[in-house]
Amino acid sequence: MMKRLVVGAAALVAAGWTASAEAADLSYGQRAPYTVNQPLNAYSWAGPYLGGNIGYEWGSVDNNPSKPSGFVGGIQAGYNFQNGPWVFGVEGDIQAAGADDTFAPWKFSNPWFGTLRGRVGYAFSNVLFYGTAGLAFGELRAQTFGWTESHTSAGWTIGAGAEVGLAPNWSAKLEYLYIDLSTSQFAITGVSNGYTASVVRAGVNYHF
Repeated sequence: MMKRLVVGAAALVAAGWTASAEAADLSYGQRAPYTVNQPLNAYSWAGPYLGGNIGYEWGSVDNNPSKPSGFVGGIQAGYNFQNGPWVFGVEGDIQAAGADDTFAPWKFSNPWFGTLRGRVGYAFSNVLFYGTAGLAFGELRAQTFGWTESHTSAGWTIGAGAEVGLAPNWSAKLEYLYIDLSTSQFAITGVSNGYTASVVRAGVNYHF
């Protein structure tokens, strides 16, 4: 799985460098109002965007042997500011997750999670590399013998990614996030259980 993701990341960046050779021939005038301190005909990352993503999540439960994993998918929205090659922004997302695992007699799952993060990146024209960190929140659900208990908690997240502008208004990205949700006291297990997870996802954004 990780080998495929590494190959995919390399292909994404390679595609971006190829596309950047043609960037000067593309018209980016539609997004000119958001461009700040950008050379003429340079690709602009500035402004609002909206998109979707799909990926895979794997994690572990504090004080329990179960290790939930599964596919995730969701939507994201954000806003970028740009000063020369430096890109600063904020992004929020909400995800539906199929991550679960059973270690008898308990089954733990993470049905959903979301993040609100800052982003800082460096752009090589239409290729952007960035780091990101901020708030994470989500649900940890436990089940045993027909009894279900769930807690929604907050925590933190940190990660990194690469994004490639494919057209004046479209971009594709590959991103890794580490998520740590705080512990809650579960009556089912009799102990405090929290959740940490890694997420790798690919997505597309439409830039307004």
